[in-house]
Amino acid sequence: MLEEELKGRYMYIHKKSSWDKCKGAEITPESVFDDRRNIIKALGLGAIGASIPGHVQAGIFDLFGEKKPESAFITSPLTYTTNPQFSATGIPTPLEKVTTHNNFYEFGTSKQDPAENAQGFKVDPWTLVIEGEVERPLTLDLDDLTKLIPLEERTYRLRCVEAWSMVIPWVGFPLAALLKRAGVTSKATHVAFETLFDPEQMPGQKSRLMGGGIHYPYVEGLTIAEAMNELSFLSVGLYGKTLPPQNGAPIRLVVPWKYGFKSIKSIVRIRVMDRQPPTSWNQLASHEYGFYANVNPEVDHPRWSQATERRIGEGGLFSAKRIKTQLFNGYAEQVSELYRGMDLKTNF
Repeated sequence: MLEEELKGRYMYIHKKSSWDKCKGAEITPESVFDDRRNIIKALGLGAIGASIPGHVQAGIFDLFGEKKPESAFITSPLTYTTNPQFSATGIPTPLEKVTTHNNFYEFGTSKQDPAENAQGFKVDPWTLVIEGEVERPLTLDLDDLTKLIPLEERTYRLRCVEAWSMVIPWVGFPLAALLKRAGVTSKATHVAFETLFDPEQMPGQKSRLMGGGIHYPYVEGLTIAEAMNELSFLSVGLYGKTLPPQNGAPIRLVVPWKYGFKSIKSIVRIRVMDRQPPTSWNQLASHEYGFYANVNPEVDHPRWSQATERRIGEGGLFSAKRIKTQLFNGYAEQVSELYRGMDLKTNF
């Protein structure tokens, strides 16, 4: 009965990716740290939720929790070297915080949902396709992700658009190394990324109501110059082991000078394009989430300041150390040239 009501009234029908068709006063309110539910309300989805009968609302939450696994997802040690050139200052965020404070709406909209709901996630078999404006399209399996290109550990700062931050030791390889293997053509201007679409494993994808208002699969994009920058990183692990599902197993993007939502998780497709691709949060609310999403303390989110941030792990969430936000998250020396002459307040 519940599934029929949801399908009849709220179910989002999956379509091909749109790119296939062409495409004090500064303190952030505590509600910001929970999630972005207020944007859902602003889009009218909150009113939809309020109109759902109580037994249906209860069933929606059951859909996230009804098949919770009895055992945790198993991560494995990785073989890698440490690259001292990429070692962010600051105390690394404890592993427990990194793996229990996550935004991954495919597994739920609260920070703890992904760790609770994603433990049964299956990553083997896995296929990652690299296609589009490349000379040598690639199809990689799970084994290729850790053996095709030598792995290295890089410690990066992560800054969320919600004004909290972490310091994380990622393990992976440069995005540029993979793109060079594929042979980017002269027509390339952008790179598009797509998350796995599997509603049975990712219950948040079953409807926009459950998944934060997002049209799934989740998609993101970079300019080709951003993608080829030495900082852009494909991570297959953290703290020396393979990624847990709540952090984007088995492979995710890490772009440390941009807000965290640009660092797309559980990637199955990378497409090199001759035009700017659509991106999920920009599609949902373009006035709040721009394509570039560069960390900028002078460009506030419409509903909160970006001038400061709370560093997770140094005390509790709301007692965490508050620090000043740095332009490009402190990576200006490596990336500012990418935006020479660009108005960063307009192109946010």
